[in-house]
Amino acid sequence: MFRHLSTYCFIFAGCLFFAASGQAHFGTVIPSDEIVTQDDPKTVSLQVMFIHPMEMLYMEMEKPKAFGVVHRGKREDLLKTLEKAEGKGPDQDRSFSIWKASYTIKKPGDHVFFVGPAPYWEPAEDKFIVHYTKVCVSALGLEEGWDEPIGLETEIIPLTRPYGLWVGNLFTGQVLIKGKPVPYAEVEVEYLNESSENKSIVKAPSDPFITQVVKADKNGVFSYAMPRAGWWGFAALSDASWKLKKDGKPKDVEIGAVMWVRTTPMQ
Repeated sequence: MFRHLSTYCFIFAGCLFFAASGQAHFGTVIPSDEIVTQDDPKTVSLQVMFIHPMEMLYMEMEKPKAFGVVHRGKREDLLKTLEKAEGKGPDQDRSFSIWKASYTIKKPGDHVFFVGPAPYWEPAEDKFIVHYTKVCVSALGLEEGWDEPIGLETEIIPLTRPYGLWVGNLFTGQVLIKGKPVPYAEVEVEYLNESSENKSIVKAPSDPFITQVVKADKNGVFSYAMPRAGWWGFAALSDASWKLKKDGKPKDVEIGAVMWVRTTPMQ
């Protein structure tokens, strides 16, 4: 009897492990401000991470393969500006590698910062994860460039201007792979659950509240209304047409188109 009970406990513990490890991963690039005005400091700090945003569980992140900014159609490589740092969630017993950088705005116009990470091996899913992540910073009043693709393998093109958003605004985007819409793409949505934004963190009553899920239409277009102030991540996940080897064996690769936007409460 006790042997069988031990077996059941082991199976139950295993289920809990896979449930916990199965929560959504998000590539993350967060600027210190998403709108830079004439009166603001012109240097923006950026934090690059790989995390479970709602649970604030950091994951180890190798130095990205690509990091840069696109401004008025011109791409600038910023990879050399990245500096290694550490991040640790409130319920984590150790720190994890994250990356930081700063960038000085020189000209008006939207600046789209992007990250192409090193592939992350996820043993629980038996696949690699590569999340192409971007965020848009509006600069000096020229609102131009936010709705343009920047040439990532997969990306979300915002159909809602991705800054100057109030709490409750509807964010709409289109999912692309190699420049073409992805019909009926599944998009995961999570809140970056930092206490600094609202002085308190959100407590999810059960697991389905942690990651919101919406389906795109036949043209790859989706929408979601953001109910709280702070940073919101949108991740459209697809299977890559290519594979990577692990221990000499080819493995599937999950590619993610990730975009971050920020909402502000209406006073």
